[in-house]
Amino acid sequence: MPKEEFRVQKIREGTVIDHISAGIALAVLRILGITGREGYIVSVLMNVPGKALRRKDIVKIEGREISSGEADKIALVAPQATINIIRGYRVVKKEKVKLVDEIKGILKCPNPTCVTNTREPVKASFHVERKGQVLIRCYYCGTTLEEEDIIKQF
Repeated sequence: MPKEEFRVQKIREGTVIDHISAGIALAVLRILGITGREGYIVSVLMNVPGKALRRKDIVKIEGREISSGEADKIALVAPQATINIIRGYRVVKKEKVKLVDEIKGILKCPNPTCVTNTREPVKASFHVERKGQVLIRCYYCGTTLEEEDIIKQF
């Protein structure tokens, strides 16, 4: 039986984001602000068979290394993701994303009566209640957001 293999080339320099939950790759691209017009070579694999996850997505971005702030945002929608920094066709840095316990100034509270949605100079702040299937709670009004609610904001 022939060995299965991906038909996507290795990248020389850039970032590979692996172990993204199936169907979330496009949200990851939105978080990174990648529309396709920036000039980066981007490979998106969706619903690929995986070991830890039955199906997963993978994003490869040639010529761009993502920042730690971007990795923090990716953790909100893909808490199992792994970030691989590639230089000279080799992985020089490999890290799992880490979902922090408190999220400030990244998301908006969907509750229109929350103090963060008034004219007060207060930025939305959320406490992470659950990290596996992400669940966060607004510090000010208690409104909860799940993964789908978070994805809609990007």
